[in-house]
Amino acid sequence: MGKTLKDHKPEPGETDLDAARRVLETEARAIDALAQALDRRFTDVLDLFAKCTGRIIVTGMGKSGHVGNKIAATMASTGTPAQFVHPGEASHGDLGMITRDDAVLALSNSGETEELNDIVAYTRRFSIPLVVITSECESSLAKAADIALIMPASEEACSMGLAPTTSTTVMLALGDALAMALLNREGFSAEEFHVFHPQGRLGAKLVRVENLMHRGDEIPLLGLGTLMSEALLAMTNKRFGCIGIVDKGGMLNGIITDGDLRRHMGDNLLSQATDEVMTANPKTIGPHALAAEALQIMNSGRITSLFVVEDGLPVGIIHIHDCLRAGIV
Repeated sequence: MGKTLKDHKPEPGETDLDAARRVLETEARAIDALAQALDRRFTDVLDLFAKCTGRIIVTGMGKSGHVGNKIAATMASTGTPAQFVHPGEASHGDLGMITRDDAVLALSNSGETEELNDIVAYTRRFSIPLVVITSECESSLAKAADIALIMPASEEACSMGLAPTTSTTVMLALGDALAMALLNREGFSAEEFHVFHPQGRLGAKLVRVENLMHRGDEIPLLGLGTLMSEALLAMTNKRFGCIGIVDKGGMLNGIITDGDLRRHMGDNLLSQATDEVMTANPKTIGPHALAAEALQIMNSGRITSLFVVEDGLPVGIIHIHDCLRAGIV
């Protein structure tokens, strides 16, 4: 008689770390087997989804449902319109969420999940493409599908072989593979990714300098040859702790910072010209660069402001506090 949940005991001598490593190694082997088993059916699914003019409707029950929610969210955030529909709710009215322009991705390790029957029947009735991810190629669900992606046979990482572990990990990995392959096909860009992730750290990493920089009259600028008495007033009024020095053509020639003032401190400072005090060829950045790059330059140079330059002309200025307020770290 096999072990029951009640009488199960860990393997003799197995430590907590041993158990954890066994789980990870078991699941890693299964994912490797999945990678090796991918065939033309995978690209057939991509072709089918690429032709879909509606959304990818992901569905599954229990743990497969949790995996399905994540797959739908990943697809939706990377350029493939997708939505999760719970099979139980589908049977009580939510079938109306599925249109003839959609395609359905159904998840079931056994391929015999009864709660999926109504969705499957609905797709067959209205000729809605049905893709299935399952471990059983001879299951009812696999046979009903237009395309069935079969996960390689693998043992669950649970020492009792009962809890869905390896199977859900492989299912999730296969969903990620579909989402990323679709992303590659569409040439989904970082800018498009930012549209779907405007908040949080993912969005912050993709914010451009031009979205944060100060423009126009806010830019602290003076011409070459201007007296330092005027430069000090301008630095105080603009509150960036620096001022850019431009030539007659408006090109940025240098910058005066608090550090430059300290280095030239003396009785004649106010009567000196800006080009006698400035630091030539200051660090700059372009408006289309990532704000994270601007922050890195400021941190490494131990400076707090950075002029934004395009074709040699200053078009803005960005302060370290602008980056921090935007959540860029």
